[in-house]
Amino acid sequence: MSEQSAHQKYEFKKKLENLRTKKGRGTELVSLYIPPDKQISDITSQLKIEHGQASNIKSKLTKTNVQGAIDSLLSRLRYVDVPENGIVYFTGAVDVGADKTNMETTIIEPPQPIITYRYHCDSSFFLEPLEEMLKEAKTYGLLVLDRREATIGLLTGKHIESYRHLTSTVPGKQRKGGQSAHRFQQLRLIAIHDFYKRIGDAASDVFMTVDHKNFEGVLLGGPSPTKEEFQSGEFFHHEIQKKLAGMFDVAYTDESGLSELVNAAGDKLMDLDLMVEKNLMQDFFKELVSDSGKATYGEDNVRENLMVGAVDILLISEDLRAERETIRCTSCGFEKKVTKEFRIGEAGESLGNCQQCGSPLEVVEKIDVVDELSALSDQMGSRVEFISTDFVEGDQLLNAFGGIVAVLRYNTGI
Repeated sequence: MSEQSAHQKYEFKKKLENLRTKKGRGTELVSLYIPPDKQISDITSQLKIEHGQASNIKSKLTKTNVQGAIDSLLSRLRYVDVPENGIVYFTGAVDVGADKTNMETTIIEPPQPIITYRYHCDSSFFLEPLEEMLKEAKTYGLLVLDRREATIGLLTGKHIESYRHLTSTVPGKQRKGGQSAHRFQQLRLIAIHDFYKRIGDAASDVFMTVDHKNFEGVLLGGPSPTKEEFQSGEFFHHEIQKKLAGMFDVAYTDESGLSELVNAAGDKLMDLDLMVEKNLMQDFFKELVSDSGKATYGEDNVRENLMVGAVDILLISEDLRAERETIRCTSCGFEKKVTKEFRIGEAGESLGNCQQCGSPLEVVEKIDVVDELSALSDQMGSRVEFISTDFVEGDQLLNAFGGIVAVLRYNTGI
């Protein structure tokens, strides 16, 4: 993923998070999806009809707010130049608490084309078409098995999810008294075959639910010769059998085996964002445990290294939400910079008073930490990559390293 597209995805995701927090008091928040081939004149005609129908709303306040939102849209559409992927408007009277509302408008240019025109009025904004664009399309079926158990899952983009876990009734190799060795072996082979059939049926049921256009194949993991027996027996549905993408040795066949399987199939999955991000994090960890001094983490250290041009690759968690505030005393001019994590939609904390003169403090500047560090990277020619939290190393980046790490070009001693 390029730096530009990665940052655009981060901004897109953050906008959707913000829109999810917006609520109206009635059905007065308007969502308008405009495909690139839709005539603006047709849209304005429909909006005028909606404006007239809104006069029938019983609540005077809701009627006023809906008509106000439509008026705002009509005025904006006079000058709109629809981008190649279309455009989306979210407009309405948003409840801000204390019995007050604000008329707000958010405009989004989607990363993928809008297919269908839609006008939607509700107490929250209609976000489902845009949220679908955040989902990774490529999907792999995952199956790990031995003769005792099997686990079935899906790898969708960067997310591994377990769907089914099966256990067998295959008897151990030690036969009970009174049974001949031949008879016991026959019963054991029948139980193994029945278990394989159950696995194949369950896995096929899970994998057949995936959109075939996005289904890349099936990864099969387990010890030898179990996985080879299963594969040669063709226990999958015939359409799934044709999608077998590879077999890999794994030690575990419970849910943890699914992650082991994905790691073992790294070469097969090299073009997936998940493997690209895993490799980036592994490169960072290698430098971290070596004595090269070419790994750094934490906002302050990374910023200092960026400012001297030492950062080769900056890794930022997709889920990092932090702002750098410049706080100044209203009386003596004392100033400091602080970084605060935030949750979109939550009110900020009280600033307190100046530690020097006791006067009130105020925020005079606020910048998103990700935007700031990305801009510094652009200036210094550093590469920026965003890492999801859908895998172990990505989760460690956010929770153990504060969401910001870097691999350096050389050891700066910072």
